[in-house]
Amino acid sequence: MCLEVFGDRWSLLIVRDLMVRGYRTFKEFQESGEGIASNILSDRLQKLEQSGILTREREDADGRRINYWLTQKGIDLAPILLDLLIWGARHEQGDASCSLILKMEKNREEILAEAERRWRERDSTPLIPRFDSEVARNLGRGPAKPHSRG
Repeated sequence: MCLEVFGDRWSLLIVRDLMVRGYRTFKEFQESGEGIASNILSDRLQKLEQSGILTREREDADGRRINYWLTQKGIDLAPILLDLLIWGARHEQGDASCSLILKMEKNREEILAEAERRWRERDSTPLIPRFDSEVARNLGRGPAKPHSRG
């Protein structure tokens, strides 16, 4: 069952974005910089909902807007996701967020407790700061080079 739910690239990234980045809407997922097509995003959100990992709710203020939230089953993935983030940070080169994740490893229990608190209180403040997509693409690549006109 686990590989049926998370056997593709996108499902785990959606859960990561819900848990770590505080994303809640289709638009936030689509603009995350990962390059997911809207039809694939829609399909993965439906599959995650059918699997009981997330739930969707209409926003009270604007009934057209849908917010996605992790379920208890979804937040139970926090220790696994944190371990995957730490593993990736150990083996990635030059990404500023990697050093932040490695610091999270030293405070693992506090981070997991904070993720649980934010989930319980529906606090969408990111655990890891959001980066502008251009800044994120250039992290660890040294100073920006001026564009030449010629």
